[in-house]
Amino acid sequence: MENNIFLKDDIFLKEENSKPFEFNETVASVFDDMIMRSVPFYRELIRQQARLAAKYYKEGTKIYDLGCSTGNFELALIEEMRSRDFSLIAIDSSTAMMELFSKRVFAYGGDKNIIGITSDIMERDFEPSSVIISNLTVQFINPEKRKTLIEKIYKSLIPGGIFILTEKTINKDEDLLQLQQEFYYKLKEENGYSKIEIARKREALENVLIPETIEEHISRLNQCGFNAIEIWFKWFHFASIICRKDP
Repeated sequence: MENNIFLKDDIFLKEENSKPFEFNETVASVFDDMIMRSVPFYRELIRQQARLAAKYYKEGTKIYDLGCSTGNFELALIEEMRSRDFSLIAIDSSTAMMELFSKRVFAYGGDKNIIGITSDIMERDFEPSSVIISNLTVQFINPEKRKTLIEKIYKSLIPGGIFILTEKTINKDEDLLQLQQEFYYKLKEENGYSKIEIARKREALENVLIPETIEEHISRLNQCGFNAIEIWFKWFHFASIICRKDP
């Protein structure tokens, strides 16, 4: 994921920025630095997702990236697919994110195979697809609407198609939940965030990012039709799940 045009994330060093979190121009301008320092093994997550997408993509269908942010998955997929044609639709509701997405992805040669759309994913209908990616996106959607989105995703996928869901999760066991938080905050400190930055961001995300347990995610996926489900990545809070629509 080259072509980095991002600044250092020091948003929460400034007390005036302690307000509800949103994906505005300020966040977009530091996004890569923020996510690299806040999501463990992020580069590896994206790299393996690109490999999975390349493996499962079928000609004549779409790849969807729901909540594409600034295009890191797209850059990895361009590298993975090389000269192979594909059709990807990237959607994000943040205008600031999509402006940076266009600058990065299309400068990287993605204009032939990739369409970027600024939109609420809940308001979009999906074309027949073989791969759908959702990285740290569902957690920002009203919990009451999440099943509707997963149902749309399942319906859109062709038989044998995959859905990759990556989320920040919680544990229903209070001791294990505290363990998750302890090790996550330690990682953020090791990556240069101060305790005050960590506390202010946690406050800003309150009632904006609403995590669920892995059991809740899997139960919903089952209810919507997915039976083949694998947790392929897990690091304390963070988990990525691959789901296949049965042939």
